[in-house]
Amino acid sequence: MQLLAKMPQINFMRYRKSAMRISSVVLLVCLAAIVFRGLNLGIDFTGGTLIEVGYQSTADLRLVRSELEQAGFNDAVVQHFGSSKDVLVRIAPREGISNAELSGQMLEALNQSSETAVEMRRVEFVGPQIGDELVEKGGMAMLVALACILIYVWIRFEKRFSLGAIAALVHDVIFTIGMFAIFQLEFDLTILAAVLAVIGYSLNDTIVVFDRVRENFRLMRKGTPEDVINKSINQTLSRTLMTSLTTLVVLIALFVFGGELIHGFATALIIGVVIGTYSSIYVATSAALMLGVTKQDLMPPEKEGAEEEGMPPLL
Repeated sequence: MQLLAKMPQINFMRYRKSAMRISSVVLLVCLAAIVFRGLNLGIDFTGGTLIEVGYQSTADLRLVRSELEQAGFNDAVVQHFGSSKDVLVRIAPREGISNAELSGQMLEALNQSSETAVEMRRVEFVGPQIGDELVEKGGMAMLVALACILIYVWIRFEKRFSLGAIAALVHDVIFTIGMFAIFQLEFDLTILAAVLAVIGYSLNDTIVVFDRVRENFRLMRKGTPEDVINKSINQTLSRTLMTSLTTLVVLIALFVFGGELIHGFATALIIGVVIGTYSSIYVATSAALMLGVTKQDLMPPEKEGAEEEGMPPLL
């Protein structure tokens, strides 16, 4: 009785139409940003020069970035490679400058501000054709993931729920990618991996809600579909919020203390967790309601001869 008294009684479905209108406007803005402004693709997709250098002592990445920025390499991505003495630098392609000249300029800039000699280990070039292939395969990976999820939810639940789950996932993906297009944050392979992780997180949240909705549709004899969904969301709300908040604590810690290379990954996941929590409450369930899900759709089919099995044998 105490647990029932503590359960919130929020009428989420009362605001579903307003939420859908807001979501529609935001998604249109995100789609417009993706189409007309485009993504700020990283070196993984655009191609560029990969340079590995070695220091005689531990390299301070902040100092290395500062030195490269002063030399005009503002877009350089710097990270440790193997050990604290080895540094990997990725630089976007520049017109009119060969790889040898680019690596020479960068090495000269690092040697001028370093007390010890900086050793050039290797120089590699990532061509734009490889970047185009990564874009194609990355997009295909997301489409395949969404298709597999559609089949899985269709088999486990009901077709209206599967379409609602896909609507929520598409909503989350467009919103997350759209934020990167609007603010022109760098989009690379780590961000693509984060988007795929967002799909998994959002699906898990949606499945939890749908499981309770299906259970309540079978248990509640009275009440409209909106009442059943409201009760189900309230019953799973504490679990949803606890999972989201604990995940956000970890992601914020990664964003603050994880260094520059992890910022984009953490940012994508933070956006995805927040919007995924929202979509599991409003987008997925609202889509199922709009498609006309009813109690009859979720009742288990009766077995043939069930009535005869319960009758006493004839003498």
